[in-house]
Amino acid sequence: MKRLGGIEAGGTKFVCAVGTGPDDLSAATFDTTTPWETLRGVIRFFHDSPVRAIGVGSFGPLDLAPESPTFGRITSTPKLEWQGCDLSGEISRALGVPVGIDTDVNAAALGEARWGAARDVSDFLYLTVGTGIGGGAVVGGRLVHGLVHPEMGHIRVPHDVDFDPFPGACPYHGDCLEGLASGTAIERRWGVPASRIESDHPAWELEAHYLALGLATWVCTLSPRRIVIGGGVMRHRRLFPLVRLELQRLLNGYVRNPALGPDIDRYVTPPGLGERSGVLGALVLAERACLGSGAR
Repeated sequence: MKRLGGIEAGGTKFVCAVGTGPDDLSAATFDTTTPWETLRGVIRFFHDSPVRAIGVGSFGPLDLAPESPTFGRITSTPKLEWQGCDLSGEISRALGVPVGIDTDVNAAALGEARWGAARDVSDFLYLTVGTGIGGGAVVGGRLVHGLVHPEMGHIRVPHDVDFDPFPGACPYHGDCLEGLASGTAIERRWGVPASRIESDHPAWELEAHYLALGLATWVCTLSPRRIVIGGGVMRHRRLFPLVRLELQRLLNGYVRNPALGPDIDRYVTPPGLGERSGVLGALVLAERACLGSGAR
């Protein structure tokens, strides 16, 4: 059996797939409800489509310390029913196969590194801007984990409350990057979902400003060779050009490299795999689980 299983475990839906890569992927989607109901659908899917290992890219935060007694569990998520859920353990016990787990954004980074927009670089960031904001960093070809795992959506960015009095939407930090620039924040600030905001609305310049503040921080600290940005908010046609211009303005010529000048369209770029980055990256996690390397 060569097929692997991948799960993109999101806050609103679970995408389950089997295959070996982009060319033979077969997928199904389940709504994220209670852990019991959602995992029942997931387990049934893989009972009907046997695989030799499964990778899970999940919303978090997660316990990813292999030595921890709660490894593979969801921790302080605002989705209270899912706090403490032994996601990887439940799936592994039910199906009897190795399970590798990491954050959803780290999984997406692995997918983009293997098949997508970061195939030619060893150091890059993957960022998703949707209901929330999350990011994964690959340095020297390896995912960054550290103390727990990166929480790029929760960095603090300058917030001029006179210009933008919106207090922020993050239940933990208020006006962190996610609290100011996620899809949730956009809807709460303007009263309508991002998908319904017109192209000439000032929302997009403000959104680009906050995102570029985050990118400038990571350019100066991690010096990535590319930044790949996915997520539903980034589908708006004006946003990528605005973010690129604002990043250049904020850096003000200090970091000198063609990637931040004439090549910036290729430096700050959409995912090469579109919406499939996460579930394809989960296949890479499954492959690693077969080799015994787990999430790392």
